[in-house]
Amino acid sequence: MKRVITLNEEEEVLIHCLYFTASRFARNITRLAEKTLDGGDLAPSYLYMIMIVKFNPDITQKELCTKLSIAPSTSTRFIDKLEKLQIVNRKVSGKETHISLTKEGEKVYDHFRASLKEMFASYSEVLGKDFSLNLSKMLHEASNKLEKKE
Repeated sequence: MKRVITLNEEEEVLIHCLYFTASRFARNITRLAEKTLDGGDLAPSYLYMIMIVKFNPDITQKELCTKLSIAPSTSTRFIDKLEKLQIVNRKVSGKETHISLTKEGEKVYDHFRASLKEMFASYSEVLGKDFSLNLSKMLHEASNKLEKKE
């Protein structure tokens, strides 16, 4: 005999609320990232900034903000910390600020890439590889659509 599971109104609202579901997922994946991604004293957000700079040498601060979907004030705070740690160089040219990695930044990036693979393996073990890849792609596309709407 097949058992029918019924949800109460609270569960229905939470399951169908994208804001709640996305926030819950973000908290879970953040905990996993903080446990898996080894950036020393750097939070995962800094590591992704380092990766963007690695892929885009001499990137402008404005381009960096666009790629990471962050405010200029946030990027300034991040860049200040990374520059203090000698991970990035900042070069002002007219009205533009260009960011590049130092040799230390290259080492941090290499370490980050290795731990990123470890994190993917960790959540793929639970979610499945194809599901993980598809979920990431769908979230990326959804974010792009919502950002265009703003």
